[in-house]
Amino acid sequence: MSEPTSPAPQNTDPEALARDIAEVPAVEVITTVAVHLMSSAAVNLGLSEEGEQHKDLDEARKLIQALAGLVTASATEIGSYHAAPLRDGLKSLQLAFREASVVPDEPGQGPGEKYTGPVYG
Repeated sequence: MSEPTSPAPQNTDPEALARDIAEVPAVEVITTVAVHLMSSAAVNLGLSEEGEQHKDLDEARKLIQALAGLVTASATEIGSYHAAPLRDGLKSLQLAFREASVVPDEPGQGPGEKYTGPVYG
């Protein structure tokens, strides 16, 4: 039986942390943040394994709105290779939000649609 391993020490030196983050390309930071927003929105839409237990449409709306702003604002900077899958994921979340809503928003009024335009299935 192996011994438990301790977690790697965390570097808390602000200058070292700044150097570390400076080495990460902007496109990677943007896509990582977008994926975190997508994942959190999906959980709040009840799309995780526990489903209804974590469903919170108010939180999902906020996350989708932020994701739409990020994807729309950064699309020209990160290029279509990176932006296209983010747009697809965003659209899927917008449609899932409409489906999960008891009273769905009108097209163009859903979360993020002020940035993306109306979303249709």
